[in-house]
Amino acid sequence: MMRRLLLVLALMLAAAPAFAVNPDEVLADPALEARARTLSAELRCMVCQNQSIDDSNAELAKDLRLLVRERIKDGDSDEEVLDYIVSRYGEFVLLKPRLNPKTVLLWGAPVLLVLAGGLSLLVFARRRAGKPTGNKLTAEEQARLNELLKK
Repeated sequence: MMRRLLLVLALMLAAAPAFAVNPDEVLADPALEARARTLSAELRCMVCQNQSIDDSNAELAKDLRLLVRERIKDGDSDEEVLDYIVSRYGEFVLLKPRLNPKTVLLWGAPVLLVLAGGLSLLVFARRRAGKPTGNKLTAEEQARLNELLKK
């Protein structure tokens, strides 16, 4: 019984994103609807910010989904639809920002951080290798060591 309940719950949670797109939003042409779904998955919900507009139930997400479908019905290409939405909402609306002069730091930062971390580790390791560990021996300790080495 418990397994069935968990299975039903898992299936409901797996289908949760499908509930975001309302039936009245779906285009009649399956090819156009597939394009709309693909584009919607690339656009960020400005309310939720960590979801695509395809997964969000926010009113703004619904408006953006309808706008995407309207632009597709008007004959815009996928790139034209994205360009139109970016022109109105900025690059932030894209879940995967484009590589351009404004976003080069965003794309380059992980590489720069890994290089800086590697360089820091290298410098730290070299400094540690050059330093002797421990303190110098006192005169008594040195004499005792010499005595032990002679034996």
